[in-house]
Amino acid sequence: MERAGCAAGEYVALRRRRSAGLRQGPFPTAAQQQRFSLAHEVEAVLAALADEIAPDEPFHLVGHSYGGATALRLARRLLDTGRILSLTLFEPVAFHLLAPGDHARIDIEKIIACIEAAATPRDGAAAFIDYWNGPGAFAALPVPMQERFTAQIAKVRLDFVALMSEPATLADMAALDIPTLVLFGAQGPMSTRTVAEELAAALPRAALHRTPGGHMAPITHAADVNRAIAAFIATSIATALE
Repeated sequence: MERAGCAAGEYVALRRRRSAGLRQGPFPTAAQQQRFSLAHEVEAVLAALADEIAPDEPFHLVGHSYGGATALRLARRLLDTGRILSLTLFEPVAFHLLAPGDHARIDIEKIIACIEAAATPRDGAAAFIDYWNGPGAFAALPVPMQERFTAQIAKVRLDFVALMSEPATLADMAALDIPTLVLFGAQGPMSTRTVAEELAAALPRAALHRTPGGHMAPITHAADVNRAIAAFIATSIATALE
């Protein structure tokens, strides 16, 4: 998690690999994993926020990928508090919003099945990385980075449990009446592009913005992504001050 000050409050960014809750204790047991949810991630984020900003302090919320799905859940949790000044989501992996049978949902269900069926954690990590970055992406990484992603594949599997079991639907998004920017990369996968498009259409005050790059554009095309986010937050602040 990252935070920074701006003219009208803080902004809080939830990065792609959000796992603060698991760093607080042992990895969940098999039984606990089946019940793991985005609500658990939100509790971890709220605990981290309590160490960073005042309990009633408002902030602009930014999330990418799994951090985006968690940010969406957090925004719903805090909706009645007025603390969320604006919401920015880059390719949130909120696959639970996709209807059963949707081609985009089928696409991500195939990669989930591939990861679950992988003979080794390394094979699962390779399937995961190649899905987001293209065939051969994992093999092209330095060995230390391959080992790092391989060590994280158990958490990736847990993330998918939380994402696919989240009960919120597109209809529920109508309640999020806050300024929202939904971004996606021009070369991103069909699954997250579809989520971005359908989510932006469902949110009452959302704008949809395409950036260069793919799912990892916040890293590979940081200047373009940051420019769009900064402009959106600046506009949100100016509008709120009118």
